[in-house]
Amino acid sequence: MKSLVLIATLALANSALSQQIGTNQPQGQDGSYTLSVKSQLVTEAVVIKDKSGKFIPNLTANDFTVTEDGTPQKIRVFEHESLPVDAEPLPKQDPNDEQVKIYKRLARTSFQQSAQYKDKRLIAMYFDMSAMRPDDQLRALQSAEKFIRTQMTSADMVSILRYQVGSVDVLLDFSQDRNKMLSILETMIVGEGQGNDETVSDDSSADTGAAFGQDSGEFNIFNTDRQLSALQTAASMLGAMNEKKILLYFASGLRLNGNDNQAQLHATVEAAVKSGVSFWPIDARGLVATPPLGDASQGSPGGQGMYSGTAATAVNDRFQQSQDTLYALAADTGGKAFFDNNDLDAGIVRAQKAITDYYLIGYYTTNTSLNGAFRKIKITVADSLNASLDYRKGYYANKEFGKFNGTEKERQLEDALMLGDPITELTIAMELNYFQLNRAEYFVPLTVKIPGRELALAKKFGSEHTVIDFVCEIKDEIGGNTVTNLRDNVDVKISDATAAELAKRPIEYSTGFTLLPGRYSIKFLARDDETGRIGTYQTSFIIPNLNKETKKLPISSVILSNQRVDTKSALFNTMKGKDQAKADAVNPLMSAEGKLIPSVTRVFRTDRDLEILLQAYQGAPAAPATAPATPGAAAPAASARGPLVAYVSVFRDGKKAMETQAVKAEPIAESRLGTTPIRMKVALTNLTAGEYDIQVTVLDPAGNRIATWRGPMAIAR
Repeated sequence: MKSLVLIATLALANSALSQQIGTNQPQGQDGSYTLSVKSQLVTEAVVIKDKSGKFIPNLTANDFTVTEDGTPQKIRVFEHESLPVDAEPLPKQDPNDEQVKIYKRLARTSFQQSAQYKDKRLIAMYFDMSAMRPDDQLRALQSAEKFIRTQMTSADMVSILRYQVGSVDVLLDFSQDRNKMLSILETMIVGEGQGNDETVSDDSSADTGAAFGQDSGEFNIFNTDRQLSALQTAASMLGAMNEKKILLYFASGLRLNGNDNQAQLHATVEAAVKSGVSFWPIDARGLVATPPLGDASQGSPGGQGMYSGTAATAVNDRFQQSQDTLYALAADTGGKAFFDNNDLDAGIVRAQKAITDYYLIGYYTTNTSLNGAFRKIKITVADSLNASLDYRKGYYANKEFGKFNGTEKERQLEDALMLGDPITELTIAMELNYFQLNRAEYFVPLTVKIPGRELALAKKFGSEHTVIDFVCEIKDEIGGNTVTNLRDNVDVKISDATAAELAKRPIEYSTGFTLLPGRYSIKFLARDDETGRIGTYQTSFIIPNLNKETKKLPISSVILSNQRVDTKSALFNTMKGKDQAKADAVNPLMSAEGKLIPSVTRVFRTDRDLEILLQAYQGAPAAPATAPATPGAAAPAASARGPLVAYVSVFRDGKKAMETQAVKAEPIAESRLGTTPIRMKVALTNLTAGEYDIQVTVLDPAGNRIATWRGPMAIAR
């Protein structure tokens, strides 16, 4: 969908001007008015086939009827794009005749709408250098070169995009210059952009003009949000062309982890659908034959998993999950994923042959409201044609929140919560935990972090305050019912000093819910009230029923943190007085030392100790021993609650990097659940910068039970 602004200038004769009286606003010196009219052009690529599956040619705009939400629309754009499938490949060049050169630096460009795209198949090659190992990069680049040399036809136009160092670079606009394509592919250095910031990021850094600029800071280490955001940016850029587009996504898998935002996946798919882009992911790993317990590049996993099969299962599951996201991107945008094949150029050819002749139909929608609602499109032809049509069945309208007044802003946030097309203008990281309150209920603390640099308060020094709005909805995934919701806002007090500090640190918001065991989905929105920008976080989570755990020691979530705050000195407090005291009483994160703030991003620095918090539940105390029912029989043994022992292990590349001394934790005497709080502090001074796995082990000597938890963490410089 395109937004066009039409400027109409109405010139009035001087004689007419002389007879006007009572004019409140003076005209321009040339006696003219300017009238601005905003229209939305909606384009549809329609493939129409007869009963035998052949494309029906020679149709006109009069043969089609278009409606939007049941309202007839007038066709303003109509073109037939002729793309023969049986086109012969371009003549193969002799290697000596190729004019391939290595550039000192790859220049960045942008996409331009051009009449040269008529009857052309637009193929965008997108190389995710941050998600490919060096050998995978080489395999992807060589397959692209092979396609250009041997399979490219006169109907094909190829563009080259690269994602690395947190930015999307358009290295080549759609072109048929094979020598230039090969020169760019040869220049792309294999092994660069492996998730590390290879350019300076201080005041001397240059403006690269890149289309996407999320940094590689703490919000991006353990999630794939920025890879999906980069894909969303690329799809939006390709929306400048009305024609159908293919985006070949070269990557070594794309796995959504526990802290990843499902809303970003939905937003990426919707951006591609709106722009007429179909994703064709190509797994650059090719056909993988991994040993069950890994190859020689990694250490032995150790433990019972080697013998029970859980270690091998985990390796296989991780690999399958890395392909699931690629499959979802393809299936939801009309493309197909290409897996488990070393002949990667075969995947390119498959995408090439997928786009055949189609009609390009465009209309200016009569519904000009920018409400973000989904609009259904229906395109029909005469029944006499006995044809089947393939086209996009609808789109999400744009939404402009900046035009709303105070009353409409409240409705805006509610509407944004209901949108199927999530808004991801702000970066949000979120962590959910659970602690058992009684045999039925669990307390679920929620912590949200938003980069301060993305908020207006980090850029407006001297402001007295700024407001951030929050809205949240939790649904039962089985029944689809809303279990609880939240509407809140915080008034952040700000001065010159705190504004400068928040430009480098995140805003933290925390709240809590009481839930029963089950499977839930949560959708959380935050809005900067100053600019109207909105961020969305969406994911699923499970509250387990710890009462059913009999073999292992039941434990709560494990919280990693290196920050405690005094609520009295916080920038803002959402509750005060009795409400605050009541909430603090059931919150395990509160103590006499202050409130523990979960890390969320799991990124720590060596100058602060790592603090770990969890709870273990030993169950109700055993009943006291009674006299035997029959003389001479032994009395039943009574087991009392005892202290627990816990310690922390840190691993890197499969090897143990550090292990702490064991600590003893006593249960709370009056707790019916046998709740045993476990708090540990770990010094990180001996760890070097990098990514680690941290494991918490809890032993119950009296009950002969054990509980382990393992998760990722990173040490920053």
